[in-house]
Amino acid sequence: MDTKVKRAIISLTDKAGVVEFAKALQGFGVEIISTGGTAKTLRQADVAITEISDYTGFPEIMDGRVKTLHPKVHGGILAIRENQEHIKTMEKLGIFPIDMVVVNLYQFEKKVSEPNITLEDAVESIDIGGPTLLRAAAKNFKYVTVICDPLDYEMVLKEMKEKEGCTTLKTRFYLAKKVFELTHKYDGAIWNYLNTRNL
Repeated sequence: MDTKVKRAIISLTDKAGVVEFAKALQGFGVEIISTGGTAKTLRQADVAITEISDYTGFPEIMDGRVKTLHPKVHGGILAIRENQEHIKTMEKLGIFPIDMVVVNLYQFEKKVSEPNITLEDAVESIDIGGPTLLRAAAKNFKYVTVICDPLDYEMVLKEMKEKEGCTTLKTRFYLAKKVFELTHKYDGAIWNYLNTRNL
């Protein structure tokens, strides 16, 4: 089953290649929603974006700890597209389908390798919104294209070009598996670090 990409969320720590990727998405008519530093990077490159707070109608709060954790975001990602009750809920609450999620995570392992890092600083480097977005999108791979690795930009764009702005189920499943491999390793790294510390 091919799925047309009409709306994407892009929120990145590693911004390598994102400007070119976002511009290519816009060439397919994709609406881009973005956050924080990624939004700033894209806007400076003349890529039209919607700030996540404008999309949700709710500001980023608690020093950025809470910004993408919102029903308009996760409802748009997790909705089953042919489920009429899901569709009715979306229409009632003003939720729009999100067809692509492009996210990579705070570099926890790099942060905790710094000399003299405190437990408090390490904990602040634990990404919450990123893994949540990735896991939601990967769970709903039947409809949503999820990218956690910039090396996959070219492959996805090539397929979208061949498929008139769509991605295939085979590609979405492949990308979803990469996400769960990443989040598995990410949580493992956090556990390994915390397990060496005592209060």
